[in-house]
Amino acid sequence: MATLTLSPKDLTRLTADAVVVGVAPAPDGVRVLDADALPEALRDEVVASARGLGVSGEADTLHRIPTGGRLAAPVLALVGVGDHTGALGAEALRRAAGSAVRQLTGVRTVALALPAGDATELAAVCEGALLGSYAFTRYRKVEQTPAAELVVATPLARDGAAKKAAARAAVVAEAVHGVRDLVNAAPVDLFPAAFADAARTAAKGTRVKVSVLDEKALAAGGYGGILAVGQGSSRPPRVVKLTYSPLRAQRSVALVGKGITFDSGGLSLKPAKGMEAMKSDMAGAAAVLHTVLAAAALELPVRVTGWLCLAENMPSGTAQRPSDVITQKNGTTVEVLNTDAEGRLVLADGLVAACEEKPDVVVDVATLTGAQVVALGTRVSAVMGTDDARDAVVAAARDAGEQFWPMPLPEELRASLKSSVADLANIGDRFGGMLVAGLFLREFVGSTPWAHLDIAGPAFNEGTAHGYTPVGGTGVAVRTLLSMLEQPEPTR
Repeated sequence: MATLTLSPKDLTRLTADAVVVGVAPAPDGVRVLDADALPEALRDEVVASARGLGVSGEADTLHRIPTGGRLAAPVLALVGVGDHTGALGAEALRRAAGSAVRQLTGVRTVALALPAGDATELAAVCEGALLGSYAFTRYRKVEQTPAAELVVATPLARDGAAKKAAARAAVVAEAVHGVRDLVNAAPVDLFPAAFADAARTAAKGTRVKVSVLDEKALAAGGYGGILAVGQGSSRPPRVVKLTYSPLRAQRSVALVGKGITFDSGGLSLKPAKGMEAMKSDMAGAAAVLHTVLAAAALELPVRVTGWLCLAENMPSGTAQRPSDVITQKNGTTVEVLNTDAEGRLVLADGLVAACEEKPDVVVDVATLTGAQVVALGTRVSAVMGTDDARDAVVAAARDAGEQFWPMPLPEELRASLKSSVADLANIGDRFGGMLVAGLFLREFVGSTPWAHLDIAGPAFNEGTAHGYTPVGGTGVAVRTLLSMLEQPEPTR
């Protein structure tokens, strides 16, 4: 990840390979944000030549022009912020900074002169810039990568609160990058045991304790859902428990993550096209892992436990079959009508284990249903659950700049989960399938306040990069979960 520093220097003296300023559409072309930061002649030149250079100010656009010696940096990069008439909000700044850094490849140092006159603006610029500096290069040589050094120009550079905001942004970005790396890893390399090893390695030297249950321990503990999903693979399942327990913790939060390291659909086999992105079916577990690590790094006064429910869903002679009946950790029997509805089976066991410790709230995170993508698309995640917990997640997402939409759990859909031979079926009505999955999970939380985050679409970007979001793993939910953990009041 790139390094980030704050600088009080004016742009004429700030050394970098490129300096970024924001531009927004205006009736006569564009307007420059924080225009006084630029020398008057250069600012006037930008405005006068914008139309001819194709500079529109639209969000996610970037144009480079030479500074002609009027700045210490040789290049001025104009990043579009979109149609804003007033002050930019935090998320708009976050996206503009991320877009600029993401697109400015092939340089070493980038300075950002976006609005950063207060703590909120500064935090957004720092976070966006660091999020945009991501590159996944594990499997190939990449000639041009994002800048390794980022400098944010701000009058608050020497302020203690500003330094703290920049330090928090670095922790958040490191967590998001960690999720992206796991999601982007090839499933041949990231299988349940390898994921567990990665968790141990990541937690080494931190205040997070890690324990791992192998297949024998899972059988002894009654984790029937996780074992059933993983029994078709030659690489057996795991459950990883992470514990961050500071002194004088104000409350206790449990996070449960779906970690299907590859989802073929099992015997209910997916079509070939449907499998191409299924290495990302462990994004929920990855988000939980790095949220717990970030909570420890930020020394949050909350006890956080993370449960990573790891399995590989494969077809074989040992795989579970449609019509099999399994027993979940709490003794509930489930008729498996579709082996591709496996995420809820592993989460059910994880939720039971988490709730046995009586946390104040439990939150599960999962790439759970294709119905989520149908309902909300690829950039908006869903959140369901008990009212207080669901609303707390929505509020946290709003503060963090992530898009989570509250969804209901209609009681009338519960009847579709009835089985003639077991307590539950693992699928119900096709219509409202995202909500049916939420109703299934609700059966395993008892009276514990609970929220369910379905991130199926936003977890993996199969389209083009945008803002601070790269192609591939996005790291969605980490920022929301951290924001929720930072709330000073108990969730219930």
